Amino acid sequence: MKIKEIVENAWDDRRLLESKETQDAINSVIDQLDSGQLRVAEPTENGWKVNEWVKKAVILYFPLQKMEVIETGPFEYHDKIKLKKGYEKLGVRVVPPATARYGAFINSGVILMPSYVNIGAYVDSGTMVDTWATVGSCAQIGKNVHLSGGVGVGGVLEPVQAAPVIIEDNAFIGSRCIVVEGVRIGREAVLGANVTLTGSSKIIDVTGDQPVEYKGYVPERSVVVPGSYTKKFPAGEYNVNCALIIGKRKASTDLKTSLNDALRENNVSV
Repeated sequence: MKIKEIVENAWDDRRLLESKETQDAINSVIDQLDSGQLRVAEPTENGWKVNEWVKKAVILYFPLQKMEVIETGPFEYHDKIKLKKGYEKLGVRVVPPATARYGAFINSGVILMPSYVNIGAYVDSGTMVDTWATVGSCAQIGKNVHLSGGVGVGGVLEPVQAAPVIIEDNAFIGSRCIVVEGVRIGREAVLGANVTLTGSSKIIDVTGDQPVEYKGYVPERSVVVPGSYTKKFPAGEYNVNCALIIGKRKASTDLKTSLNDALRENNVSV
């Protein structure tokens, strides 16, 4: 029986979690997530495909694990999921006390400042996860992405059909940004500090004669800053947060080291 079929059967009948075949299949999925052989979501010619059965395996993995004490140097943890190890062999730089759970894939050349990466996440090569940034369950982070200090990338486990947060190659996410609820950030986009994006947030392109509205997606190479719009309520009119696309990244800001210039060129502080 194929691993996918075993996982699907156990999802429908949790009594199957008691069988060794099911446990071995679920453990195999987590092992393959950890090594990057499997992904919760993957790019295709027609966009991103969510592998629901892989998310199901992650959810089913939790009840199979027992709480235990984990000691790492002077630090002590009490959790169900073991920590990721072997960073030297992986070619990953990890600054104490950065933490990643087993089942998260972290590719060669990634730098983890004191930060957190959760199970099921995928962090591709050359990416910087800066201080106190968090990468939630199943989030997909592309190559050469910069997650600045305090960035919160949300995790999505349930519902299983929901897409995770996806940040595509070469994007720059400014300090204290929040990206949750399956929002996708297109390649080479730049988010200024404190941009908050949820699945229902309005993302308004204000570069033309008329505003163009997006939800759940920031187009490639967009430069985005926090904004607000006026909304009518029974009690009156109030300003509601949104995000504004104020321009496109220029060729001069293609280098990772000069991404801050994308904001300065549009008169936005970094």
